[in-house]
Amino acid sequence: MSIGLSGSGETSMARQMARSALALRLADFDAEVIAKAKICLLDFLSCAFEASDHPWSRQAIATVYASNNGSTIIGPGLLANPGDAAFANAVMGHGLVREDMHAASISHHGVVIWPTLLALSEQTALSGAALLAAAIIGYETGARIGRALMTPELARLHRPTGLVAPLGAALGGGYALGLSEGAATSAIAIAANTSGGLNEWPHSGGSEMYFHPGFAAANAVRAVQLAAAGAIASETIIEGEAGLFAAYGRKRAPDRIELFPGGEAELMAVYNKPAPACNFAQTASQAALRITYELAGSDEIESIAIRAPQAAVRYPGCDSKGPYRNALQAKMSIPFSVASTLVRGEIEEDNYLQLDDPEIARLLALTDLQGDPGFTAAFPAKQGAEVIVRLRQGKTIRQRLADVIPASPAQIRARFRDAAGHSIGQDRAKRLEHLVDACDSLPNARVIAAHCRQPSEQTVRSAS
Repeated sequence: MSIGLSGSGETSMARQMARSALALRLADFDAEVIAKAKICLLDFLSCAFEASDHPWSRQAIATVYASNNGSTIIGPGLLANPGDAAFANAVMGHGLVREDMHAASISHHGVVIWPTLLALSEQTALSGAALLAAAIIGYETGARIGRALMTPELARLHRPTGLVAPLGAALGGGYALGLSEGAATSAIAIAANTSGGLNEWPHSGGSEMYFHPGFAAANAVRAVQLAAAGAIASETIIEGEAGLFAAYGRKRAPDRIELFPGGEAELMAVYNKPAPACNFAQTASQAALRITYELAGSDEIESIAIRAPQAAVRYPGCDSKGPYRNALQAKMSIPFSVASTLVRGEIEEDNYLQLDDPEIARLLALTDLQGDPGFTAAFPAKQGAEVIVRLRQGKTIRQRLADVIPASPAQIRARFRDAAGHSIGQDRAKRLEHLVDACDSLPNARVIAAHCRQPSEQTVRSAS
């Protein structure tokens, strides 16, 4: 399966994408791709459930407009208009900073795609197979565009997720709703007009990062709705003289972007984070954790050297050694993630609550973070890191990992069961997991979203 998209022919890239995507069916994808989509959905839901009571989640929910015939807000049992539900669910899914990651586009596509599709699934008859196919198409579209568009320099200023994920989510949503080729093209173009998100937050300590995917998902829903209502947008929005590449990349769009080349799906390049922290802090934290197995105590440490890809070193906030105004700044910091792991001997959410820990502060002052040529050359296919700890008695401990070790399906399921069970009850969580696993055979996918809220007698009747 190979889809060619040409920016140099008479047909626009957005229309070529729409035409190709609308011809696909779930049976066109390998079993491992379908299984990965289901795991990514469970992972998104686990994050949303676990973060549902975080301040930014409560703030997002406070802005929604209730609707008796609306879409589910994960956890509390509220219904809202589809755009508002997508906004709130995306914010919650992003609330732990543990969402899935596509390194080549430096983007979190799932936290935009799943809220968009779940919201739309409760507004139209949509099979589970169509839901999964739409998600796979959404990941592929956003990831391929992002792979071509994003650079470390661009990512220092603009949030990659906010730039490219709306386009993928809009095409996925257009597919799910069965839009025509022209309408799906307009959905992509309208979504591209909403691309945005600035990376000032790591420097200032702001919390707007949590809301970036919320805006992206809500805008994707609105783009699909507008296109379905007949709105027409610029077909050349990707490659045009004022299109996405010209506006943000300050460069010409590639002549060709190929989707699913040789049957390969970008979804398989997405990994599920093991730790609730920035993508670029994951591997170094894992290396640090291995060092703790050889360490009697952090008080032995005299110096710390961290080596990572240059993209990691240059991403906003990743080189910060404090002071930190909030946990988000700590989660973005590679030095903090390493220091807190060395002090606490674990990589957990509580690591990022220790902003005033004197021992972590001591280690941060002893830390040197630099780019490594080998890791830089291997990125984004691999995200390596090395941590070198020198002890007071002269001994050196080093751990070098060629790539991040993603969370396993078993780990994802365990944290889903824990978070969902706590939010909606163990029986309902078990049923929800079964529905996701059987998604490709569901005649109506709305039951998945309906089972994401706390049960009531009316909810149970309507979702059964």
